[in-house]
Amino acid sequence: MMKKVGVLLSFSMLLFFPNLALSDCADLGRMTGFKVQDNQTITFYSQNSPIAQVKLQDCTVDSSSNILLMKSYVCDGDRVTVNGRECTIMALTLSSTQ
Repeated sequence: MMKKVGVLLSFSMLLFFPNLALSDCADLGRMTGFKVQDNQTITFYSQNSPIAQVKLQDCTVDSSSNILLMKSYVCDGDRVTVNGRECTIMALTLSSTQ
């Protein structure tokens, strides 16, 4: 009985609070620019408002890097291209101003 209640509660939370369960994804299709925070972290902006911060696992970026999104809706584990090299997104954090 307790197991059924736990499953029901989990599905209810997903239904009523989808941002808690799906917070590791962001729609970067409206991005107008980016800023490199350190050699593996990029903050993406729409106009002057930050959208999300992305930490790359296996690439190094700097302010002159050419960054290409492979798709507009990205999640942890997806890939972006930095200077012609595919890089894995290790962590994606949504901006608190969204």
